[in-house]
Amino acid sequence: MAGQATSIIVDWGTTSLRATLVSQNGKELDHLETAQGISSLSKGEHEAVLMAALASWFSTHGALPVAALGMITSRNGWIEVPYVPCPAGPAELAAGTVRRTLPNGSDLVFLPGLNDPARRPFPDVMRGEETQIVGHGLDRNITVIIPGTHSKWARIKAGKIDSFQTFVTGEIFNLLINHSFIARGSTQPPVDDGDAFLWGLKEAKQSVAMSSLLFSARTGTLAGKLSADQLRSFVRGLVIGQEFQQARDAGWFVEKGEATIVGNDGLNDLYAQAAEIFDLRTSIGTEDDLTKGALAVLHQTLS
Repeated sequence: MAGQATSIIVDWGTTSLRATLVSQNGKELDHLETAQGISSLSKGEHEAVLMAALASWFSTHGALPVAALGMITSRNGWIEVPYVPCPAGPAELAAGTVRRTLPNGSDLVFLPGLNDPARRPFPDVMRGEETQIVGHGLDRNITVIIPGTHSKWARIKAGKIDSFQTFVTGEIFNLLINHSFIARGSTQPPVDDGDAFLWGLKEAKQSVAMSSLLFSARTGTLAGKLSADQLRSFVRGLVIGQEFQQARDAGWFVEKGEATIVGNDGLNDLYAQAAEIFDLRTSIGTEDDLTKGALAVLHQTLS
């Protein structure tokens, strides 16, 4: 294994640090995760934390190059790397990287995020998702969906990420479930109900009045039509269904169209169900899309 390792990919977010030891062709050789996300660190602590986390790999494999991406490159992270504007592919992202040298001599490459200057009223942004899209591949003109707290819908065109739009679906869901009167009374610990989720999706498809629709979660419980076990999944169906309706209205897909779902945060299957309800054909990306994308940008940077 020592002869195969060629680089390290670090996905450093708000709550965790994830690192992957990879070979030249992107094969994962080892993986680690710590709870030392950027929210737990102060300025000046990042380098020591990274060196400690990767110490055993450096000891075994030498001074491998490290690609760092995610919120670690935001203004709240180690170093703020400016966004690269759309349209962009690996070459444009590589040109926007910032390079440093670690104490052991390893090249440290901070990958930039991406922005869409054409979005209104302000440019849209992403950090990390663009790497997943690049890793999935830019050879087809297609819409890519990246589920998450802040879901992204992106369009690949002419071998580049041409445009994208963010939907704060996951954040709205968490606020409703954890802090609103509307969803008070859902079963704890949470219960997943597949039928209630589909019920919420179908209701969302038939309604354009988002704020009124959300209140139905409350009235449904008062009327005895929606149980405590169903409530959480019903609300999730409502908000994801609204995302799909708004994405359709914004031109990201048409009925009987096609899209790809990229990401691995546990929401892919739910988004595939939503796509079926909205008559959108979908395929699912692979778990190593982020690693492959980071390597593509890293190789461009170091070549």
